[in-house]
Amino acid sequence: MTVRLLTIMGSGETSPTMVKVHRELLQRAGGRAVVLDTPFGFQENADEITAKAQAYFRESVGADLGVASYRSRATDDTVSYETMLTRLRDASYVFAGPGSPSYALEQWRDSAVPAMLRAKLRDGGAVTFASAAALVLGTHTVPVYEIYKVGQAPHWLDGLDVIAEADLRAAVVPHFDNAEGGTHDTRYSYLGERRLREMETQLPDDVFILGVDEHTACTLDLDADTATVAGLGAVTIRRDGQSTRFESGSTVPLDAFRSPEEIAVETRQLFPRNEPRDAATPFLDGVRAIERDFDGAVAAGDARGAVKAVLDLDDLMAEWASETFSADEEAQARAAVRSMVTRLGGAADTGLRDPKEVVGPFVEALLEARDRARNDKRFDEADAIRAGLTDAGVEIRDTPAGTDWVL
Repeated sequence: MTVRLLTIMGSGETSPTMVKVHRELLQRAGGRAVVLDTPFGFQENADEITAKAQAYFRESVGADLGVASYRSRATDDTVSYETMLTRLRDASYVFAGPGSPSYALEQWRDSAVPAMLRAKLRDGGAVTFASAAALVLGTHTVPVYEIYKVGQAPHWLDGLDVIAEADLRAAVVPHFDNAEGGTHDTRYSYLGERRLREMETQLPDDVFILGVDEHTACTLDLDADTATVAGLGAVTIRRDGQSTRFESGSTVPLDAFRSPEEIAVETRQLFPRNEPRDAATPFLDGVRAIERDFDGAVAAGDARGAVKAVLDLDDLMAEWASETFSADEEAQARAAVRSMVTRLGGAADTGLRDPKEVVGPFVEALLEARDRARNDKRFDEADAIRAGLTDAGVEIRDTPAGTDWVL
């Protein structure tokens, strides 16, 4: 049985939060999966981004991911172009993600890619677009970089309108709840409230904004005529000065998107909040949760629980290694490791047993985590563990026979 699925991911397309979504979509779609590399085709590290996506699907999702490569209409020859189209045509699952929406539009607009994506949704298949790629799916596209970084006046580009296959007239906006700005408003794909309000006045009356929060997926089932929200956030339909929010875990008829006022869903005024807020991320949320576990273990005198928290943090950093950390996120995680290790080194002061009785298991467990980090080439993390042990009075000695240590 064929399926017709269009999934929009707000962000986190190659993070642990979207593993289950990818798996379920692939199970429903069957067949072959490919990544369309155009949105990041201009980047010098395009090969690396492709390899990371393939590794993520192979190691986390449990599926092979082929490549439908079309990086530039100016440089790709006819053979490369036709090869890409063949791979798209043969795939039942088409994935695209990070990069530049305006660059992707420039490459795809006069190509056969839009028609092929629409055909996939008409005849059977699954299209999953995230982040930059998601922005091109609607009637209009936000040129994020040009507005947020270059300073061009707020404006729209014509989108590919693939979402019309779901009988929707919408402009897709991922990163809807972004908070990276910290001191300034970066919601709505870095537009913020002021610029989004201005851009809303430029849209035709029948076009609404379909916003998808970060680490959130909105799956449009064209056969069932439903929308399902999964992940950490929500989906927002914004129209005529009002927004309607659909929380994760909900499945609603698509008529709730087309005419929310006619469906029994909550409708409310536009978010009044416009003040800065903490820039939380799922990764840092995980770090904070582990820190709380560590604090609780120390307070209870539970040495094993404290060591487990340190190892859990090591596992968390490894799990998220396929995602690109900001410098601040990495620094916060490393600081947490160092703090935990230092506190463990002063076990007597924490209320645990005499350090002479417990430091051995602590050190050995941390050295195991250090070895894992070194084997995975996460050298910054390995160095942080060593530095924390050194601060706690443990001298590490790497020898040809292995790692030794002394107090």
